[in-house]
Amino acid sequence: MKSSRMLLVISLLAASGARAADCDRECLRGFITSYLDALVAHKPGTVPAAATVKFTEDGAIMKLGEGKLWTNVSRLTTFRQDFLDVRQGVAAAHVKVEEGTSPALLALRLKIVDKKITEVETLVTHNQAEGMIFDVNAIQTASTAMAVVPDKSQLNSREEAIRIASLYPAGLKTGSFAKVDVPFAPEAYRFENGRLMAGPGCTFIAGCQDIKGQRIPTLSGIKFKVAAVDEELGIVLLRLDFGPGSVNGAANTLIPFEAFKVYGGQIHAVEAFMKVMPASAPSGWD
Repeated sequence: MKSSRMLLVISLLAASGARAADCDRECLRGFITSYLDALVAHKPGTVPAAATVKFTEDGAIMKLGEGKLWTNVSRLTTFRQDFLDVRQGVAAAHVKVEEGTSPALLALRLKIVDKKITEVETLVTHNQAEGMIFDVNAIQTASTAMAVVPDKSQLNSREEAIRIASLYPAGLKTGSFAKVDVPFAPEAYRFENGRLMAGPGCTFIAGCQDIKGQRIPTLSGIKFKVAAVDEELGIVLLRLDFGPGSVNGAANTLIPFEAFKVYGGQIHAVEAFMKVMPASAPSGWD
């Protein structure tokens, strides 16, 4: 009986993996484009979504087409950074959009099954009050560092890339990147909502040029999940909940969708879109 159950589980996992693999990188990228085109046109009915699609904006479960962004978005800008996870059938992106003449930052995750979108997770930051940092004029085109295609000999396995990226929240949990020995490359930097917050050239605060040694808060309640792993580009996208202490006052928390460029056993770049949210608010995907 146990053997039969195990074979059934293996068969189901294999079938799920095969369905995900049916959509290659360009297929996944096309789903992002289709979703964004429908968003700007305010036509949710044209999204290639499954009948059972689940949609959230800022953690709130809604009907696809509802929410502030679907109502207010007016156009796309030149900034879009895709994170394409062929193995899991996930197409994610950081996108800068406009609502009228006002910019907004969109973190987007789509789950694709059988060539249909079954999950849509979005986080939208409209202004500095929502993001703490909102240097949107600096966000023009995708960065050179994220676009690097590492040599295959330099790419870490999916599991190892996740482990390396996970050292970042482990450092925040203990209040020291050095203590947990996060393997930052010499050129490593961190952008948050468009502002350089760490790495070479950083002027935000004394010591921020040293991404590994800079002072950071101790966020003992930090939580995270893996949103996507782009195995070809060496990028791990995490959705984090920084928890108590991340924002002034205990009522709020900081939620970033943070991308880590990982290859050669090191983190070469960190880029985050983030938003201040009520600490008690569910993610919609727990």
